[in-house]
Amino acid sequence: MNDHGSTTERLRGVVEALSEIIVGKHEVIELALTCLLARGHLLIEDVPGVGKTTLAHAMARLLGLEYQRVQFTSDMLPADILGVSVYDREDGSFHFHKGPIFTQLLLADEINRATPKTQSALLEAMEEHQVTADGHTWPLPHPFFVIATQNPLHQIGTYPLPESQLDRFLMRLRIGYPDPQTERRLLAEGDRRQQLEELLPLADDHTLLAWQEEAARVHVAPALIDYVQALLQFSREAGPWQPGLSPRAGLGLLAASRAWALLHGETRVLPDHVQAVLGAVVDHRLGSIDGVDSARGLIEGVPVP
Repeated sequence: MNDHGSTTERLRGVVEALSEIIVGKHEVIELALTCLLARGHLLIEDVPGVGKTTLAHAMARLLGLEYQRVQFTSDMLPADILGVSVYDREDGSFHFHKGPIFTQLLLADEINRATPKTQSALLEAMEEHQVTADGHTWPLPHPFFVIATQNPLHQIGTYPLPESQLDRFLMRLRIGYPDPQTERRLLAEGDRRQQLEELLPLADDHTLLAWQEEAARVHVAPALIDYVQALLQFSREAGPWQPGLSPRAGLGLLAASRAWALLHGETRVLPDHVQAVLGAVVDHRLGSIDGVDSARGLIEGVPVP
């Protein structure tokens, strides 16, 4: 088996292990892992109690990543996330105490309960992969992956993320309630969070970096780039969305398509791979029009090469 096939086999092992914890959500698990392989950040919007925190913790355990969880609140300050400089009386200088963002996988729980100022500080650090304070810059770890959760916007005490900040997330997912058969299994077998401490790592940070590099090298043919460009153009001109998809969204769509191809053992990106990740990449950027989700509108409006 070649290296590509070996990587896919190991990634399938991660998917299977996650599926034992997050039951009945195979596609969500594959998309979350795809987002990580594509070096993106993930936003999960859902009601409490459907497994958002468990998914993040399980991914960190299985991939051997340092993990921190931060519960966002309305009184949280940027320094609570990034860190703070503390004055040392003995040597008369300030020392920077790193905040919880200095980890490899950060769960930013209920991000839309924090004020826009705190949200913006987190998202800027995500974008720049570094924190600047008092004229000094501290790089964030590699790999660095943020899973942010937000409550549905109709809930009291939430501050919706502006569109420009939503664009910082490569994907948005909804886990949703389990189907009746899966829910019955969960009720019979008990809370899956108890299994988290028993999970053994199937990879480490160096392995994940290698997988990310391998995903970035998956072949994309010129005709496939034409297809992605046509999707972007359709969203801006022919579709009902304004202002349409940005070039950053197009780059993210290609990165996610490459990662999806690697996850499924393919050596080149196919239109099916683009369509598989399209909804997770574009829905939070475009929204729904007249009840038709944006991904379906794009797929139906742009012919496959």
